Amino acid sequence: MPAADLAQGPGPDRPAGIYAAGERRQALNAGGPFVRATWPGATVETVAATPGRDLKGALLAAVALLLALDAIGSAWLGRGRRRGALAAVALALALLPGPRAQAQDMDPDLMRAAADVALAYVVTGDTRIDQASEQGLAGLSQALRSRTSVEPGQPIGIDLDQDDLSLLTFLYWPITDAQPAPGPQAYLRLNAFLRSGGMILFDTRDGDIAGVGGPDMSQALRRLAAPLDIPPLAPIPDDHVLTRTFYLLDDFPGRWQGNPVWAEAPTVAAEAEAGVPFRQLNDGVTPVIIGGNSWAEAWAVNADGYAAFPIGQGWEGDRQREMASRFGVNLIMYVLTGNYKSDQVHVPALLDRLRTEEILAP
Repeated sequence: MPAADLAQGPGPDRPAGIYAAGERRQALNAGGPFVRATWPGATVETVAATPGRDLKGALLAAVALLLALDAIGSAWLGRGRRRGALAAVALALALLPGPRAQAQDMDPDLMRAAADVALAYVVTGDTRIDQASEQGLAGLSQALRSRTSVEPGQPIGIDLDQDDLSLLTFLYWPITDAQPAPGPQAYLRLNAFLRSGGMILFDTRDGDIAGVGGPDMSQALRRLAAPLDIPPLAPIPDDHVLTRTFYLLDDFPGRWQGNPVWAEAPTVAAEAEAGVPFRQLNDGVTPVIIGGNSWAEAWAVNADGYAAFPIGQGWEGDRQREMASRFGVNLIMYVLTGNYKSDQVHVPALLDRLRTEEILAP
């Protein structure tokens, strides 16, 4: 069939199909190009004109509503209408989107301190005390770097009314009589710090005059610490894990010694196990330690690396300074590792119990 006829498309005498002439092939399709159908009142929209809808917000709102209804129902049955409504409102508020914390909004010094495991101290406003705190934590950091695998960065001073504590794990707080109390927001941050595993070492620095007269730093301590959620305290027992975290210690001296050091009191269950060493505390790590041995001055080194404050005389003074450094090392290792030493000491007893049970088993 001539090519001119094929070009006219299928017809009565040209049925659709494949036409061949020797080695040549020509397809004759049944229909021509597709033509868009037009319907009265109908419009055709392209994909670009109809973007998809973001349902994330609506779905999250629906989930929050269902959780709130569940909380209302549960509290209604268990505690009454009023508490159920309050629980639902609190849950709904908690689920509302809030401003996102951006890394660039955080204090770069605090970010550096967190990355370098730097030790932090509270800025009191007293230049001499603040300098002693910085020198003390610098000396303790030096001891940690030379004796342990912990390599802290340069110490950082903390303004409780301004700085975020969430990146820190340890805070040295020297107590002064004229130190102003932080604001309410600062105490909220401090309580959150204590509840999230942080530790505060309160140092009244009055171990040389305690019970002999002079300013009563315990009054200043009570004034500053009153808004804090501090658990019941007791003198640190001889078998506390803090005595064996790194070094074996039976005292916790600083520039002064012979004074009681307080930590979270053991639980009733721990007290019942009087024959078991390394008694566990409520949360594994005490959130506060309180004493008056002026530890920062015992740890302090000057710019040349020498002791910044005198301690005692001769060999006794050198030994006291060394024991103060050992206490500091134990303290920071305790903050960073918790009760792992306490757990380890129970392993032999547990193994013996398992062997006994295997022997007695039928």
